[in-house]
Amino acid sequence: MTIDQTVKHCRQQMDKSLEYLEREMRGLRTGRATTALIDYVKVNAYGSPTDLKSIAAISVPEPTQLLVKPFDPSLRSEIIKAIETADLGLNPMSDGNQVRLNVPSPSAERRKQLTTQVRKMGEDAKVAIRNERRDANKHLDQLLKDKSTHTSEDVVKNAKSDVEEMTKQHIATIDQACNRKVSEIEAV
Repeated sequence: MTIDQTVKHCRQQMDKSLEYLEREMRGLRTGRATTALIDYVKVNAYGSPTDLKSIAAISVPEPTQLLVKPFDPSLRSEIIKAIETADLGLNPMSDGNQVRLNVPSPSAERRKQLTTQVRKMGEDAKVAIRNERRDANKHLDQLLKDKSTHTSEDVVKNAKSDVEEMTKQHIATIDQACNRKVSEIEAV
């Protein structure tokens, strides 16, 4: 890999870490219903675990309610069982061929747990970002040591400063996303 490829790869990996964090935080319960709460609940459909969003239409008819309409009505009981075992604190109710979920506001204790969980997720994402920085710097050092690449120290130094700048930007973005989610959770 060249220096430019190393920096580009590092940026892509850092972006993936950010996307993963945002996707994970979307699934955390605030006081408002969102389809992301149950999108990735695994339902035992046709003998294999399948994401709920793949076998049902999920909608938000009211701010505190989710409606799950299975494409195959025979899966309704499996969907109810999967939501109950997912331990989301939601109580699925059968409503004809569909499933209704009321999303209650989390208690003060639950909100505290959720904010702790958000902060831990943010810290894990920061660790992933720092690991990418470490890997990129290690690769840049190898390029410098390899005499066949004819890489100058100044070019490597500039690339390392680019990687460091990317790291700072991504960590700042993680902090913003976590603070935004914490304030969402704490809003009653």
